[in-house]
Amino acid sequence: MSRFRLFDLNPAQHDAATTLEGPLLILAGAGTGKTRVITARIAVLLGHDVPPHQILAVTFTNKAANEMRDRIKGMVDDAKGLNISTFHALCLRILRVSIEKLGYKNTFSIYSEGDQLGLLKKIINRTSAQDENLEPAVAKAWISKAKNNGWRPPEDDETLVGSVYRQYQIALKQLNAVDFDDLLMLAVRVMDDHEDVRDLWRGRFRYIMVDEFQDTNKLQLDLVTLLAGDPPNVCVVGDDDQSIYGWRGAEVSNILDFERYFPNPHIVKLEQNYRSTNAILRTANSLIKNNPRRRPKSLWSDNGDGEKVRIVQMPDDRVEASFVTEEIQRMQMENLAPWEEFAVLYRMNAQSRLLENNFRRLKIPYRLVGGKSFYDRREVKDVLAYLSVILNPTDDVSLFRIVNTPARGISGATTERAMEQSIADKCSVFETLRSEEFLATFTKKTAGAIRDFAALLDRYETRILEPAADFASIVNAMVEEIGYLEDLKRSCKTPEEALSRESNVREMLNALADYQERKDGGLQGFLDDLALDQKKEEEDDDQAKGVTLITLHAAKGLEFSHVHLIGLEEGLLPHARSKLEGTLDEERRLLYVGITRARKTLTMTHCNSRLKFGNTSPCSPSIFIRELATDDLELTNHHALMNQPVEDSSVRASFARMREMLEGK
Repeated sequence: MSRFRLFDLNPAQHDAATTLEGPLLILAGAGTGKTRVITARIAVLLGHDVPPHQILAVTFTNKAANEMRDRIKGMVDDAKGLNISTFHALCLRILRVSIEKLGYKNTFSIYSEGDQLGLLKKIINRTSAQDENLEPAVAKAWISKAKNNGWRPPEDDETLVGSVYRQYQIALKQLNAVDFDDLLMLAVRVMDDHEDVRDLWRGRFRYIMVDEFQDTNKLQLDLVTLLAGDPPNVCVVGDDDQSIYGWRGAEVSNILDFERYFPNPHIVKLEQNYRSTNAILRTANSLIKNNPRRRPKSLWSDNGDGEKVRIVQMPDDRVEASFVTEEIQRMQMENLAPWEEFAVLYRMNAQSRLLENNFRRLKIPYRLVGGKSFYDRREVKDVLAYLSVILNPTDDVSLFRIVNTPARGISGATTERAMEQSIADKCSVFETLRSEEFLATFTKKTAGAIRDFAALLDRYETRILEPAADFASIVNAMVEEIGYLEDLKRSCKTPEEALSRESNVREMLNALADYQERKDGGLQGFLDDLALDQKKEEEDDDQAKGVTLITLHAAKGLEFSHVHLIGLEEGLLPHARSKLEGTLDEERRLLYVGITRARKTLTMTHCNSRLKFGNTSPCSPSIFIRELATDDLELTNHHALMNQPVEDSSVRASFARMREMLEGK
């Protein structure tokens, strides 16, 4: 172990790294060096002459697996043969050897999402009755959920989706194919049903380590318990306080009830934080202790107290976005810090829209992590396509995007014929679709669907082009009339995705209302401004750098020197749905994750009002604010901050730094 020293670890880390036998639960708080501990433990095992091929480390992402692999290489001379992989890669390996026990050939194919949807579409078409409707994407989402919960297809055909699930699995087996969810489900099944398979893999892996254990679902827990030998040398690392993916199937009970599955474990708490100041950590501790069911731990640091955590009351969301972006600009100039040290965190993707607009206005580079630019999101592009076609029916590209969105009985074959005919007639596709001669070549039902679609566009074109038209309200009415939001929800895999996409549409409508209030260019002016902004963004090649805009879910595992966390309001954080579904604890954990991303400074904001559906709606501060320890908080408001005097020393320092920049120092 040439480049690894145990005495570099703190006492708790040392305990975790050197406990090698039996079940071990490492409760690794945010920023406490969990990856360092996992890799150190592997190095210790290798130092005890454990063959590398008998060590298995399981992660959730290829990125995490690669990082672990690289760290190990930097710590020991020879790590060849170590098994470091994701859950799905491990399951694929198991099935390539053992899937024949389940009636498949080991040369099975893995179906892509497109393959799945194509197969499901065929099954639905031949299974559904004339008055039944089931979108392939909806069926895929339901089947994925069923598989990750370990639910087998029903034996009967009482429900359409159950029947589709059963026939889908039969078809996959006939095709000697599996989908991504099958990898986990079938690996668990073959090990559970066949003792010889179980013994084979238990014999191969004597020491098992699982990272991010709080994010495991039922099947992943089943896999770990099946792999564990006797004695079960199973080490899991995680933090129940950072379990934020319940909507995706993660079971926080897996880590809370670890003793149920692996009796009498050794438990180590990693509580020394190497990331944040104590003011930030005490704020996080005071919040998370309000969760009734958790494993108690309290983060602390040698980094000093640092600045107090600010909570700023804002008049509205537009002022909030403007304040945050301008403050980041000021802080960057004063500290000459890279833009990458700054981040803005939010609950919903839709909240990035106002921020993006302000960063563009101030010419501040920014990057969206874990999501597309607001105007590049599928649902936003759908609405924009409707607006484009209403104003310009010859926009064939936009027309193809919306002609059957939501589904209205105009198939791909129909639009393909329309395109061919429009080329022959040298006219737009929309003109072809309105041609009675062309419509006469279709069934009455298809022709009727096309006429209804054309009439819809004509009707809204007339309304929008009226003098002084309230185009924001008109577009809102159109979205409601076509049932776009209902159709959008049906195509989403999870309630969280449906909520996010619906919020993006609502924010798109807010953008229209905002533009209408500020400018008089009409709907065409809005689209023109947007096109110019997007063109400018395309010309900016440095998209990998800049201030990070990121959702709280996507921020897990990241850290930034200066964090602004916006939208700390009832109905947003915690989200309104959490109280109905009993997931308030997970919302609290989500805020905890956000707070613990900050290294040096943390500012959290809440608004008195927000623009919702084109109207201003009042907001209430989040109940979570009342749970924060006041000793480490600075409670203020936008008016007070804007009217406080600037210290002479701060002004002189700013000018000095500006001079340094200009002189290239």
